[in-house]
Amino acid sequence: MKPRLRSACGAVALCLALVLTGSSVSGAAAAPVGPDASAAGASAVRTSAGASAVHAPSAAWTAPLSTSGRYIVDADGKRFRLKSGNWDGAQGSWNGSGDINDAAAHHSGQNSHGIPLGLDRVDIASLLHDFRALGLNSIRLPFSNEMIHSDAPVPDAAVAANPQLRGRTPLQIFDAVVAALTADGFAVILNNHTNTTRWCCGLDGNERWNSRQSTRQWADDWVFLARRYQNNSRVVGADLYNEVRRDLWDDPNWGLGDNHDWQAAAQEAADRIQTEANPRLLLIIEGINWTGVPVDGLPHGRPALTPVRMLSHTLVRSGKLVYSAHFYGYTGPHHSGATGVGETSDPRYQDLPRDQLRAVLHDQAFFVSAESGQHFTAPLWVSEFGMGSGESNPVPRAWFANLTDYLAANDTDFAYWPLVGWSTDAQGRPAGDSWAMLRYDRDGHRSGILDGNDWRTTAWNRLLTAPQRTGPVPPAPAWHQLTVDHRDFVQSLSTRTLGDWDGGARKAACPDGERLIGISHTQGRGLCTDAPSARDLRTPGSTPEVVRDERYVPAGGDWASGYRKLQCPTDHFLTGYSVRGQTVSAALCMPARISLGTAGQTLWFDRGDHRPPGDPGGDFAYGHYKGQCPSDAYAAGIAFTNRPGHRGSPDALLCRPLS
Repeated sequence: MKPRLRSACGAVALCLALVLTGSSVSGAAAAPVGPDASAAGASAVRTSAGASAVHAPSAAWTAPLSTSGRYIVDADGKRFRLKSGNWDGAQGSWNGSGDINDAAAHHSGQNSHGIPLGLDRVDIASLLHDFRALGLNSIRLPFSNEMIHSDAPVPDAAVAANPQLRGRTPLQIFDAVVAALTADGFAVILNNHTNTTRWCCGLDGNERWNSRQSTRQWADDWVFLARRYQNNSRVVGADLYNEVRRDLWDDPNWGLGDNHDWQAAAQEAADRIQTEANPRLLLIIEGINWTGVPVDGLPHGRPALTPVRMLSHTLVRSGKLVYSAHFYGYTGPHHSGATGVGETSDPRYQDLPRDQLRAVLHDQAFFVSAESGQHFTAPLWVSEFGMGSGESNPVPRAWFANLTDYLAANDTDFAYWPLVGWSTDAQGRPAGDSWAMLRYDRDGHRSGILDGNDWRTTAWNRLLTAPQRTGPVPPAPAWHQLTVDHRDFVQSLSTRTLGDWDGGARKAACPDGERLIGISHTQGRGLCTDAPSARDLRTPGSTPEVVRDERYVPAGGDWASGYRKLQCPTDHFLTGYSVRGQTVSAALCMPARISLGTAGQTLWFDRGDHRPPGDPGGDFAYGHYKGQCPSDAYAAGIAFTNRPGHRGSPDALLCRPLS
């Protein structure tokens, strides 16, 4: 969200924390321009030159949504590009000081009362009509954990234009908004924006998912909300947490295994949502928004999704992972977005030349969708970007055009921030949020991007009308990473039914339908796939066998002389493993639904990498030797030794052809 950055602060440490936590704080959004949609459902969007561009109504789609490679697809396998807006308010608007009942103490003078903005001024049907006229097919709906638990009804004035909502709690109004959006055909993505119902993203107690609550409590709230809407198939996604960032003293991290490990927390919440609440939801994970103190000479920056290259997420139900990032021109890859105290000499995104900007954006986020066939490959949703309608500086204006052009060129899913704001008169003059696409005065008169005279229109129209992939998307082979860095990583539901199948060891298992095709010599990383056919190789209804000895190594079939071998039975394939320290402890073998090849080769990787050409699946264990069978093969065994000078870690795989 758009931060209130300060040029000076009385307490330097506090100021630094404010600007650094607000560092990637989102701005507001813009959108197309034009008169209302016609009765047929198309919307005419007036260009800056005065001509009209017609945005057709959103094509019919079938819930739920899933993923295929870099694309989001609907239940019929057709591409569904998220063309979204952020309807904020339920995450909170209070700035954290002053009278909470005074609008002046709220962001842009807009007291949302902890519910989506605009319900005091416009009836919900009209709001949704305007959303559709913008060319949107989906809504990102922020909320706070506090909103879930609040039992006080909102003031009648907060829903003056929607009297049917009087006497309801914030959560009940949120329910009504979700129901209205989905009934009108919009896809809804729930976004846990804040812990407390106040404006994000300063030193506000909302820096991390567990800033004012435990990780368990946070995940419990997600399970509660996912269950609440489990029968509404157009609630399609759970955006797990907004702009994870540093607080005054501590950084979040990606993969250290402690209480600040965002990668692990997101994995935990996603697992619980899929297994306890609603397996149909997309699980949307942002990168880390800010680490370090923004002072020249001290380490600081915006990691975004960069760490995903080395450590990605693997869900228990594949085909549901989406990665997300936010970009605003006034921030930068190492710039907090502040002016004055907390401002560094690092360039902002808007300062970067076009080609350099594109290279930075690729490295920070766009690589996850641009690079196919990797363990991290997933759709990218730029779920916040925007700029104010009153911006006159040519530098940020050029940034806005450059970003929207890049989104269009890469056919990227997107969401503008924000959809709705206030104005004091029908012309949208002072007060309220000038970044909003749609602004409404006290009498409900609308101004903004649908009503002409908005410089952002040209870029928005180009984004909406640029060529994009449509229609059926063929199934893409999956590649997923396993890691036992800190704990068990059993991502197979059928394997979980075995209970603790190797007590005291750290255990890993591929998602159901995938096979283990690679493993690292040290660190305990693994690589799973269903390549080349993207089909489930298992015997239906089967569970894996735990192999702890050499009983399935046939006489005369010693494929790693002098080494211990854990080999699968005939027509079984490796799906998991366990380790004690570095030492291999057990292997998981799954029965195949077809006869598998029995000829094979021993693939050694104890002295270097041994992987197929072309880097299928990507480097799943950076800095460690690793072995990987060819994509048209399966792993049938692991070899290791505890001889002096060895640690019992994996040294070789037995690779056999699939047929």
